[in-house]
Amino acid sequence: MPSIVSASTYHPPHIVEQGQTAAFARELFKDDFRDIERLLTVFQNGQIQKRHFAMPLTWFERDHSLQERNDLYIEKAVEYGTEAVKQCLDDERFLQQSLTAGDIDAIFFISSSGMATPSIESRIMNCLPFSDETKRIPIWGLGCAGGAAGISRAYEYCLAFPQAKVLVLAIELCSLTFQRNDRSKSNLVGTSLFADGTACVLMTGDEAGIETKRPVPSVLKTASKLMPNSEDVMGWEVKNSGLHVVFSRDIPVIVRDWLGGFVDTFLEKEGLSMKEITHFVAHPGGKKVLDAYEETLKLSAEKTLHARNVLSSFGNMSSPTVLYVLEQFMLGNVKQGDYGLMTALGPGFSGELVLLKWGETV
Repeated sequence: MPSIVSASTYHPPHIVEQGQTAAFARELFKDDFRDIERLLTVFQNGQIQKRHFAMPLTWFERDHSLQERNDLYIEKAVEYGTEAVKQCLDDERFLQQSLTAGDIDAIFFISSSGMATPSIESRIMNCLPFSDETKRIPIWGLGCAGGAAGISRAYEYCLAFPQAKVLVLAIELCSLTFQRNDRSKSNLVGTSLFADGTACVLMTGDEAGIETKRPVPSVLKTASKLMPNSEDVMGWEVKNSGLHVVFSRDIPVIVRDWLGGFVDTFLEKEGLSMKEITHFVAHPGGKKVLDAYEETLKLSAEKTLHARNVLSSFGNMSSPTVLYVLEQFMLGNVKQGDYGLMTALGPGFSGELVLLKWGETV
C-alpha cells in the first residue's frame, strides 16, 4: 500500500509567547468587553505556550489591506514551502538517499488562508528543479481538515500510479488574516489559538523504490464525512477587509456527539476498533477539542500526548498541524504492525480519517 516515507516541518521565524498575545488582546479588546479579564482566560487555559508567526507582533498593531495581506501570504508561502520541500526530499532522519525535485510526479498543495492564481506550488516549481510535467493539484478551503485530506488524495493517486512519488505540502499563514477591527468573541478566541506553519510529506506507491531508515506508516484506508447544513460551524466570512474567522463555541460538543460514530463505523469496516489503535494522530484543534476526542473515543491522555505537545509549541496552524503530529509519531517509538488513526475536522462541517499501519523499512 502507499507509504509515507518522509515528513518535514518549517517554522516561521517570529516566536510569540502566549503571554505576549494575551497582553496584545487585552489592549485591543478592553473597551469592547466589560468582562475582558474573564474572557482572556482562554489564553491561559488553552494549553498553548508559544506560536510561530510570519510577521512580528508589532505588525499587527496597525491595519493592513486585503491586498497587502495576500501579497505577504504569497511571498512567505513560497519561501516557507520551498524550504519545507527541500527538507522533506533530503531528510536523513527518514531517507537512505536524497531525492531531487525532479523525481516528484505530483504535488498536492493544501491551504485556506490566502489566495493565489497561479497557485503557490507552481511558484515553488520555479524555485526548485521540478519537472515541468509534474502534476499540480491545489486544494483550497478544507481548513483544519486539509492536512489529512491531502494524505487521502495522495494515497489515491499512489494507488492509481504505484511508481509515483508525491508531495503533500500544507501551508497556512493564519496570522495574516487577523482583523484588528473585528471585536467578536470568535476573533478573540481565534487570536488565542491560530498560528502559522508549513509541513511537507513525501508519499510513494508500492513500486517507487524508495529506501528508508526506519519503519514508516502505510495508508490502508481513508474516509471523508460531511455534516449537512453546518456551514456556520467553522470557516471564513469573506468581507471587504479580508477573511473573518467563523469559529463556533459548539465544536467540542459536535466532536463528542458526531465523531465517535464516524470513527467506529470506519474501523468496523476494516475489522478493527479503537482498542487496536496504538497511535492516535489527531489534529489538535484546541484543548477542548482534544478533551472531546478523549471522552468520545475513550482514549487515555497518553494517546493525545503528541497532539498536545504540538498544540503547546505551535498552536493551531490549521491544515499543517496534523502533519506536525504525524512527524512526531514517525520519529517516535513505533513497531512493525502498529496501527495508527489520523483524524482532522474542518469546515463543512467535515471530518477526515486515515488508517495507518507501520511496516518494516521500505
